[in-house]
Amino acid sequence: MESSEIVRRTAEYVRSQMADDATGHDWWHVWRVWQTAKQLAEREAADLFIVELAALLHDVADWKLHDGDLTAGPKAAREWLQQLDVDETVIADVCEIVGGISFKGAGVDTSMATIEGRCVQDADRLDAIGAVGIARCFAFGGAKNRLIYDPEHPPELHDSFEAYRTKSGPSLNHFYEKLLLLKDRMQTDSGRELAAKRHLFLESYLAQFFAEWGVDAPSV
Repeated sequence: MESSEIVRRTAEYVRSQMADDATGHDWWHVWRVWQTAKQLAEREAADLFIVELAALLHDVADWKLHDGDLTAGPKAAREWLQQLDVDETVIADVCEIVGGISFKGAGVDTSMATIEGRCVQDADRLDAIGAVGIARCFAFGGAKNRLIYDPEHPPELHDSFEAYRTKSGPSLNHFYEKLLLLKDRMQTDSGRELAAKRHLFLESYLAQFFAEWGVDAPSV
C-alpha cells in the first residue's frame, strides 16, 4: 500500500474515533497537530511519513482519557498500523513517539530522541498554547467538572507523573502547571519560533483574567 493511502486511511480512522470528543482532544485537535507537524517536518528535514502517522495517532488512546494508562496509546497505534501492513520499523518509531509525547509534570523529562518525535511533540504542544490552547484548557476542565479558578487552591509544579495524573485543581492552574512551561520545552527551532508568539498571548490573557477577577496572579 502506498504511504499516501496509509496516511489517508489513518486520518479517516482517527476522525471516526474522535469526532465526538468534547475534552479538547477531538479530531480537529488532531487535524491541527497533523498540519503543524507536517510544516515542522519539512523545515527540520524529518521523515514525513513517520511524522504524519504519529501526529494522526498521538491521541487515539490518550492516557488522560484512559485512566492514566500510558500503554493504551502505543497499543492502539500498533494494532491499527499492523492492519495496514505497515513496516515494523515504521510502527516501532510511531509507537515510540505516541508513548512519549505527553507532558507528564513539570519535573518529568519528556524530551524526544528523534527529530520526528520532536516535530510531533512540538506540534502537539503548540496546540496547547495560544488562543486555541486556552479554549482547549477550559473545555477539558468543563468536561472534568473542574472550577474555572479558585484563589484558595494555588497551582503546584508536579515532580512525578503520578502527582500530575491525579491532580484535580481548577482549570486556571493548568496554565502554571503546564502551559506556561511549554515555550521553553520546544525542541525544534521552528517550534520555538511559533511558541514565542503564542506564549505572549497566554501572558496577555492571564493579565486580563486577573485584572477582571481583582486578584493578583499566583506565584509558582
